[in-house]
Amino acid sequence: MEHPLDRPVWGALTTRQAGLALGGDLARRFAPDYGPFGATAGPSDEAWAALARLIPPEGGLAIVEAQPAPLPGTIAAVQAAELVQMTMVRLVEGAAPQLGPESEIIALGDADALEMRALAELTRPGPFSTRTHQLGAFVGVKQGGSLVAMAGERMKPPGFTEVSGVCTHPDWRGRGYAAALIRVVASRILARGETPFLHSYATNSGAITLYESLGFGLRSRMSMRVLARA
Repeated sequence: MEHPLDRPVWGALTTRQAGLALGGDLARRFAPDYGPFGATAGPSDEAWAALARLIPPEGGLAIVEAQPAPLPGTIAAVQAAELVQMTMVRLVEGAAPQLGPESEIIALGDADALEMRALAELTRPGPFSTRTHQLGAFVGVKQGGSLVAMAGERMKPPGFTEVSGVCTHPDWRGRGYAAALIRVVASRILARGETPFLHSYATNSGAITLYESLGFGLRSRMSMRVLARA
């Protein structure tokens, strides 16, 4: 039986986040304002055709899966990367971050959307669209009134919630902000009786080491492909 995280996009869009989906029984994607992720119900010709109709003319629909299926001739992968998928084994506490006397970890919302997207575009933690911040609770750190670090929630397959959007402005790295924010997000997920999980590029050894220090362990290697119509 397929694990819910083997194809997390399909798991999320057919259950807890079905209200954010475009498509139907054969293929679905997040509405573009939330992100560029999509999935099929399975590797049939009909499902691939349904997914192709959800790919924008300029391309850029991403699929994430443990066992990548061969693509039909009507769809091309314009980008591919190996990911590691990690789940939390136990939350490891750590030292408090160097926040300073006039800063604290705060909740982020719609009023912070422009700053959140600007920070994501600068640091590139992964796709971050105009409403990505509404996929789940986000927290951040501000210095001098400006957002310098954030983390939050993204995909929500049954029993799991993804920690995502983790990034820190280059001028404020090395102060423990990312670790502290991940702990806040993960602890809230655990309190709901769910398991935190996340993805990292397999080549990003620094991020993987950080996640391991927080209590995450490798669950599976994953494939991410960005698709366009051939």
